[in-house]
Amino acid sequence: MRKYVLITGASGGIGEAIAVKLAEEGCHLYLHYHENKKAIENLLERLKAFGGEYIPIQADLSTKNGYKKVTKNIFSLDAIIHNSGISHYGLLYDLEDGMAEKLINLHVTTPLLLTRELLPKLLSKGSGGIIVISSIWGQTGAACEVAYSTVKGAQISFVKALSKELAYNGIRVNAVAPGAVQTAMLEGFTFEELEGIKNEIPMGRLASPENIADSVSFLLSDKSSYITGQILAVNGGWYT
Repeated sequence: MRKYVLITGASGGIGEAIAVKLAEEGCHLYLHYHENKKAIENLLERLKAFGGEYIPIQADLSTKNGYKKVTKNIFSLDAIIHNSGISHYGLLYDLEDGMAEKLINLHVTTPLLLTRELLPKLLSKGSGGIIVISSIWGQTGAACEVAYSTVKGAQISFVKALSKELAYNGIRVNAVAPGAVQTAMLEGFTFEELEGIKNEIPMGRLASPENIADSVSFLLSDKSSYITGQILAVNGGWYT
């Protein structure tokens, strides 16, 4: 029987790679996006070859009640991939209230409330998976990314606590913590800056979105049936 999976932020580089990977494996998908309708349309066209059911859902998850637009469009559900996110680079001293609120809503409040609302659907199945796409900076922190590190660290605490709460119900909760991934999130860096990052990574290269998608696939599969509450670091050895 095919599983139904919700992917938030499916219009981004990592979200798209996750969608393609899970569609290849036979999953039906709820594909959340915010503004990039064209990217979702292209993704839907790409997914046609896999013969599943792919449902786009538009919502701004950085707003207070944005998650409600998603929950009302979800029916059968077997897994949630919390992938939506934005980065923020700058000194804490210069952080504006609006950006702080947006970061917290998108990375912390929405995953918390969206999961709460959808839990009955997972519990009714007696099994399921919840995966959060966190970050290396949630594990170790980064100067000039204090706010981003804070919310990504909160996601890791969310995973560790919720995994204990749901383990007996057959629902596994894990996170993937990528390092530097070759997506639009790095477009603000110069060639020289990116080369500097690569030189810091023991494997000498950035991750591809597909590297992250493969990790998500593993954590949803029966191969990880005894793994919950874990943070899978996919960073080329940058932080261990």
